[in-house]
Amino acid sequence: MGSPDFAVPSLRATAAHTDLVLVVSQPDRPAGRGRKLAPPAVKVAAEALGVPVIQPTRLRDGVVAAQLRDLDLDLIVVTAYGRILPPAILEVPRRGCVNVHASLLPRWRGAAPIQRAVLAGDRETGVAIMQMEEGLDTGPVYMMRSTPIGAGETSGELFERLAILGGDLLAEFLRAYPDLPTPTPQDDALATHAPMLRKEEGVTAWDRPAAAVVAHVLGMDPWPGATSRRGDDDLKLFRAAISARSGEAVGGDAPPGTVLGVDADGMHVVCGDGAVVIAEVQPPGKRRMPASAYAAGRAFAGGERLG
Repeated sequence: MGSPDFAVPSLRATAAHTDLVLVVSQPDRPAGRGRKLAPPAVKVAAEALGVPVIQPTRLRDGVVAAQLRDLDLDLIVVTAYGRILPPAILEVPRRGCVNVHASLLPRWRGAAPIQRAVLAGDRETGVAIMQMEEGLDTGPVYMMRSTPIGAGETSGELFERLAILGGDLLAEFLRAYPDLPTPTPQDDALATHAPMLRKEEGVTAWDRPAAAVVAHVLGMDPWPGATSRRGDDDLKLFRAAISARSGEAVGGDAPPGTVLGVDADGMHVVCGDGAVVIAEVQPPGKRRMPASAYAAGRAFAGGERLG
């Protein structure tokens, strides 16, 4: 069971190491400027493998549970399916349901573990395979694999790496199946939660420390995008780092959000503690561009304050 691109490596691992009889994915959704119906990435990949796919709109009416019971399943693998499974489905397979989750549990339980890890400035994350239960990402863990979060790595880039890492770890799990170790219960006292991002969270608070602003810009990429206002432009901000001009910000009296200057590295902006450099911006209705090109086209080099 899965839907987005993130789940495709897990689908392929499952197909390679089991007798995969069915894929359950989300319904097709409108996408793009034309809002035409587009299939989930997992559906496309499953059809390429010749595996049947169902796309239920409801899970709690008993219909899907009955379909799954008829298949006499040993195991259900879930990766980024996008909906909470009711007990009637969790109880169908003989060995239950396992989930490939993109964090080092119990840190970042929930819908947006990758983005929340980057936003928090975490230096390490990973993937976990856990036994599913009714609680959200609370089940005991069979396996985990960690990876450092690179300096300057965005949520989108980390998403791609963890998708592959999750597929690799699932392949290891399935090769060992059914001779599995006893899963380790999670320590609820160490749990943190990763709610889905909201568009309004993209607004950049320049009064935060520079490191937090960098994490904000990286964590909001690609969606919803870090934003800030310059005049009439609602800019999206990309590719942030600590500015080499942070000393000027600390020693000066310019308020947070002030543009210290623009050079080939980008737009240097004062924060609550130090400064950041924004390498790329996206004005309304335009493509992403170097911040230096944006500034040159609008004849400004510094002194303005972003809101």
